[in-house]
Amino acid sequence: MEGPNKSVIIEITNLYKKYPKSKVNSLNNINFCVFKGEKVGFFGPNGAGKTTFISLLCALFEPSNGTIKFTLNNQHFSPKAFRKHIGFVPQEFAFYEELTAYQNLSYFGALYEIPSDILKEKINTLLSKLGLSHVKNAKLTTFSGGMKRRINLAIGLLNEPEILFLDEPTVGVDIQSKTAIFSLLNELNAEGTTIVYTSHHLKEAEDFCNRIALIDAGSIIACDKLENLLIENNVPDLEQLLLTLTGNQLRD
Repeated sequence: MEGPNKSVIIEITNLYKKYPKSKVNSLNNINFCVFKGEKVGFFGPNGAGKTTFISLLCALFEPSNGTIKFTLNNQHFSPKAFRKHIGFVPQEFAFYEELTAYQNLSYFGALYEIPSDILKEKINTLLSKLGLSHVKNAKLTTFSGGMKRRINLAIGLLNEPEILFLDEPTVGVDIQSKTAIFSLLNELNAEGTTIVYTSHHLKEAEDFCNRIALIDAGSIIACDKLENLLIENNVPDLEQLLLTLTGNQLRD
């Protein structure tokens, strides 16, 4: 299957997910494709199913029903094998604060079994691009929130992933850190990295994503380029689109 000059990396067909102790499905009859080289964003209210859906895209667990096909360069992969080609940047900080920036990146790079000479070069390149070279030997306990976000991103990029998953990558950061983060993300995307993104910063998403998917009650209720969705629903921006399609009811 192909999009506009794009091959499919992940193809989901008739997917359902129900957790063992739940009385209802978390996901219902999802059909979706992630295309190589795109920047696709997933948005929806709390409890809509975004986390479960992203977890399935990351091959972290199996669906209850339906199929997920993982493909890279016309080669099909098992979920376990596909995970080696994924980078994941969680909302929670995933590093050791008592270690330095360089030590953290060295540790996670070793887990990927990156040869030491190549790893050293990767670390220095990432630190430079994210404006952290001058603090590479400082413990992360001394870092600001924006600096920690940038290290979180660097860790997710060490294995040069084909597809990068971002969960609230800029929450709590200043404009300088946000600019550095998106500058690197757009550079990676221009080089071919596929990016799957979710955030509550909707204006940020409007500027970054080239395709938008809205999820509510375990179903994808809309998916297209943002400009098409805005015209179709006669709304001015992503925030109003989300409210129009999911309602004003609180989702605690």
